[in-house]
Amino acid sequence: MLDSAPVPTPMIHSSRLKSSEGILLSEKDSSTYRHLIGRLIYLTNTRPDITFSVNNLSQFLSSPTKAHQQVVFRILRYLKGNSSSSIFLHRNSPIHLRAYSDSDWAICPDTRKSVTGFSIFLGEFLISWKSKKQQTISKSSFEAEYRALATTTCELQWLTLILQDFGIPYTQPATLFCDNQSAIQITSNQVFHERIKHIEIDCYIVREKVTTGLLKLLPISSSLQIADIFTKPLLQLCLLNLNPSWECKIFIPSLRGVIKWAVIWFGLLVFVYFLGSCLWSMFPFL
Repeated sequence: MLDSAPVPTPMIHSSRLKSSEGILLSEKDSSTYRHLIGRLIYLTNTRPDITFSVNNLSQFLSSPTKAHQQVVFRILRYLKGNSSSSIFLHRNSPIHLRAYSDSDWAICPDTRKSVTGFSIFLGEFLISWKSKKQQTISKSSFEAEYRALATTTCELQWLTLILQDFGIPYTQPATLFCDNQSAIQITSNQVFHERIKHIEIDCYIVREKVTTGLLKLLPISSSLQIADIFTKPLLQLCLLNLNPSWECKIFIPSLRGVIKWAVIWFGLLVFVYFLGSCLWSMFPFL
């Protein structure tokens, strides 16, 4: 992998992995595959951009194939080209929780289950994120979106309690963004229809937290949905458009300033050296 070329994304945009895709790996290669996935799972604690890809590949630990192995190698090539990326937290960040909730309906080709994805910011910095397959099959994209909303709401409530346990005063409602208008309308609708009785518990969870002032549910355009990176493979353009919206949250250190000052100081040292040599040749008695 040291001589391999970097790639711009962890997974190909059109990639939909199946359990029966490709030839099964040998016992040795399967063990290597499991070890790599374990290390990549640990790496997702500081690299949210590979969370979806690693979560997707971890579903095939029992019987990995050549196709799954190639995706693992692609993630390593992606990390090779972005090895300096990390999460940057500033101590002067304002104390305000902002969350983005999203889902991809029936993305799994084996079970047709949807994927929940969310990202939560404390002020301007990313502190919590998740990409996980939902436990039940959703009959519509609205149902999948609302299940994702319920999961994000529970995470926001937990983070609010954590802030209170730390003695940090936090009274303002958290902001929760969702790009599904139907899910937002159901939250404000006081009447439960027969079509949504199967997700009534999730509806009560979100509605209760909105009513008590724990969070404020707001719409957002799909093009600005940051949590989209945790629900599906993205194109390079989309991935680059999402990262700048995190501003200082994904910190990529640059050596441009360091190199600039190193060149300046090196030039000054050379100048002082030649100046001293000239003075010594002109006035050797000094």
